[in-house]
Amino acid sequence: MRSMPTVFASLFFSLLTLSTSVSVTATETAAYKPSRGNKGELSDARRMMYLAAFEEDVVRSYVAARLTTTGLQPAVYRKALLGYYNLQQRNPSSPLRPVLTIIDFSRPSSQKRLWVIDLEHNRLLHHTLVAHGKNTGENMARTFSNRPGSEMSSVGFFITGPTYTGKHGLSLKLRGMDAAYNSNVTDRAVVVHGADYVSEQFVRQHGRLGRSQGCPALPANQSSAIIQDIKRGTVIYAHAPEQVEYSSNWLTIDSALSFFAQQRGLATGS
Repeated sequence: MRSMPTVFASLFFSLLTLSTSVSVTATETAAYKPSRGNKGELSDARRMMYLAAFEEDVVRSYVAARLTTTGLQPAVYRKALLGYYNLQQRNPSSPLRPVLTIIDFSRPSSQKRLWVIDLEHNRLLHHTLVAHGKNTGENMARTFSNRPGSEMSSVGFFITGPTYTGKHGLSLKLRGMDAAYNSNVTDRAVVVHGADYVSEQFVRQHGRLGRSQGCPALPANQSSAIIQDIKRGTVIYAHAPEQVEYSSNWLTIDSALSFFAQQRGLATGS
């Protein structure tokens, strides 16, 4: 009987990914045009083979990591993986570590909306609260910015850097990888750190978390462990709510599928 939830989750996710494969995003659509033999393009047959393997791997890893009951939407997880593989292929000589952090800003701050996933072993390492910027919204995150002084959160893909000890204790530097959405995080001093206003107790008292100046602030009693797990060369994907415009080259599908196929030993021919 214990396997029944996993079976139902797998069936549900399979249906969702079939739908996703047909109704790809605008960013992905360009990569589905028939191949004309240009360097870097996939033939239609190879693309479909890689896509089928990728979708199967998304299902398998989602279920294996026991994400089905955590509130992480399968479509958000899939987008995060597309970005992860695209960022990996960007510099194969210096691979990123196989740890993926997802922040889903479509969920209220009163709910756990940060996941840290060990992709190598398909394990959920952390699932916890995370704050957004004070000008991004109250309980719901609604407005985002890349502008210095905005005190808003930024969305998109980030790569983690080194740690340092500051006024919030152990903190983690970030590098924004989406030029239009988060490229100013260094100038804005947007970092991962712990904060007392990120706690279940604060939520019970105020109905939401406290808010930062744009940093993804974590519970003070968990921040050091999370920072140690994600520091130096891991991917963070901050997912924007549906009503917020966001597009990214890191979501392009052909390049992600090519790198995925290489990692899985599928890319054996030209």
